[in-house]
Amino acid sequence: MPYTPICHYHERMKTEDVANVVKPMRSILTVAGSDSGGGAGIQADLKTFTSLGLFGTSVVTCLTAQNPDRVFGILPVDPLFVAKQIEAVCDSFPIFAMKTGMLYSPEIVRVVADEDIYEGIAVMVVDPVMASACGARLEKDHTIEAICRELLPLARVVTPNIQEAEVIWGNSISSQDDMRRAACDIGHRYDVACVIKGAHLPGDEVVDVLYDEGEEFIYSSYRVEARQTHGAGCTFSAALTAFLAQRRLLCDAVDLAKEYVVRALEEARPTRPHTPLNFDAAAALMAYTKE
Repeated sequence: MPYTPICHYHERMKTEDVANVVKPMRSILTVAGSDSGGGAGIQADLKTFTSLGLFGTSVVTCLTAQNPDRVFGILPVDPLFVAKQIEAVCDSFPIFAMKTGMLYSPEIVRVVADEDIYEGIAVMVVDPVMASACGARLEKDHTIEAICRELLPLARVVTPNIQEAEVIWGNSISSQDDMRRAACDIGHRYDVACVIKGAHLPGDEVVDVLYDEGEEFIYSSYRVEARQTHGAGCTFSAALTAFLAQRRLLCDAVDLAKEYVVRALEEARPTRPHTPLNFDAAAALMAYTKE
């Protein structure tokens, strides 16, 4: 009996048979800057999406020349071309959820908000990126004001770190109680769920606080002694978006996203001289999260 290559067999299968065998992947979108170092931004988002079993699409807001140590330059994309990218993605893919990262300018923020309204994307996660891990500023003046005014009222959840939460809230944060007050105030002010990431506070534990429609949730994990955390914030918001696209409750999605980042830091492998997050290992250790 002649040998039939598998590829030929698949070519002969009827489309409806394939549909019954293969479960469609859900598509999600990241709107953020490109990190040429590969550890944050669009690149981290897409790696996270893929490792968690979703199909990632992307809209680039800025090109950056950077590595984990330094940002050499930023080249923003024309806002109208940002809008065109969103339109192109939504024209072909049913987007279950979207996250935003580095938006850079008020003009880009505005077109993202307009396109979100026009396309009717059900779930938006806003990561209000202001600076890189090495301290380089990643936004123009008045961008955060535009994010608060244009995007937060449309979002399901906003995910600031301590420094970003201080800017949005307008007060300093030096304790867990401050985090709780800030998350509550931001949530009420912009009618959005708010999860404040507490990794920048000292201590052996990392505590995050979620405020959502009058309920408060506290998440605690041990602090991973990681050599590098470049991209951890992007990865958290990307994982959160992925779990929400899988229709997890927000309180559970935050818990899973936090665990994903912890695993990715624990399993980091050196690339000489850097030690980037290990996305695939994190997902493999969390196999029970699959639907």
